[in-house]
Amino acid sequence: MALEEKREKRPPVTPMMIEEEAALRNGSRGLPPGPWAEAAGPRPRTTERHIAVHKRLVLGFAVSILALLAVTMIAVLLSVRFEECGAAADGPPRAGGNGSLSGAARQPPGAGQTPGRPEEEARGGEAAEEEEEEEEEEEWQRRRELPPWARPRLPRHLRPLHYNLMLSAFMENFTFSGEVNVQLEVRNASRYIVLHAHRMHIEAVRVAEDKLAGGVRVARTFFYPQTQVFVVVLNRSLEVQRSYNLKIIYNALIENELLGFFRSSYVLHGERR
Repeated sequence: MALEEKREKRPPVTPMMIEEEAALRNGSRGLPPGPWAEAAGPRPRTTERHIAVHKRLVLGFAVSILALLAVTMIAVLLSVRFEECGAAADGPPRAGGNGSLSGAARQPPGAGQTPGRPEEEARGGEAAEEEEEEEEEEEWQRRRELPPWARPRLPRHLRPLHYNLMLSAFMENFTFSGEVNVQLEVRNASRYIVLHAHRMHIEAVRVAEDKLAGGVRVARTFFYPQTQVFVVVLNRSLEVQRSYNLKIIYNALIENELLGFFRSSYVLHGERR
C-alpha cells in the first residue's frame, strides 16, 4: 500500500492577518494601527520620579527630627540655667536654716539657751558655727573635692534600711509636725549625715547606735538650699558595718503649691472645701 502524505489545510492568508502580525512585532498588543493601538502601547516608567519624591520625604523627616532635638536641648539648658540662677539667688547656706519659716532651722527660737542668758552669747555661738562651716568648706576646697552636701546626689557611705514616719496635721493653720526614725547601715566611715529636706523647721536631731546603745553627739546641723539637703555633723565618725538610728523631729507648713506635703481645695454647691 502506498503511504500518502497528509497535509494540513491552512486558511488562506489575508491582508488583515498580515497587519495583525506586523502589529504584534511592533509591540502594539495585536491591535491594528490607529489611535487605539497608540493608547495601548507601552508607557514610559516613572520609577525615577518616585525615588525623587521618597528622597524628599526622608529628608524632610530627618530635618524635623533634628529640629525637635535642638529645641529639646535648648529647653534643658534653659531649665538648668534657671535652677542655677535660683540657687545663686538663695545665697550661701546660713546656720539659721533655709529661711522658709520664721526662727532658726537648726533649733526653734530660744532653744538651747539658758533663761537669763544674754542674746550676745547666742549670737556669738552662731558666729562660731558659721566660722566652722567656712573652715570645713575651705578644707574640702584644698582637697579639690566637693563636700557631701554640695554634690548632686546623696553620698553612698550610708544606706537606709528602714523608715518609721509619724505625722500630725493641723488643719486650722495648715501646719504639721513630724517625727522620723531611720535605721542606717554604715558602708564607709564618715561623720556627716546628708538627707533631702526643704522648707522645714528642725526641732531636734538624735543619733544612737543600734537604737539602744549610747548616743552619738551631734556637733551641729544646717540646711544647704542649693541641693535642698539637711546636714548632720557628728563629733566622731560612724563605724563601718555598724547600724545606727537617726531620729529627727520637725514641723513645717502644709504648702499651697505642689511641693512636699501640700493642700488643695474644690468648690461644691458654692462652698469651698
